Amino acid sequence: MSQDSSSVFEIDLTLDETRRRAAVMAALGAGWDPLEVMRGEQEAYDLLYSGLDERQQEIYDMLVAAQVLPRRESSRAAD
Repeated sequence: MSQDSSSVFEIDLTLDETRRRAAVMAALGAGWDPLEVMRGEQEAYDLLYSGLDERQQEIYDMLVAAQVLPRRESSRAAD
């Protein structure tokens, strides 16, 4: 059974995607600073992996070696 080209159903979502992106930007507001957000995330990450005890540090190092967690600039998470 073959289909002719008149039975093909297509939807162009370009306009909807443009509206969605505009709504996201409006929701974020004019004061949204992506660089500040990234700095805040980095600070939270630093805090999360600071003050690890010896066993926690071993587990952290294993996860980094297994590439489950990204390698940090310093060699130890608590540094």
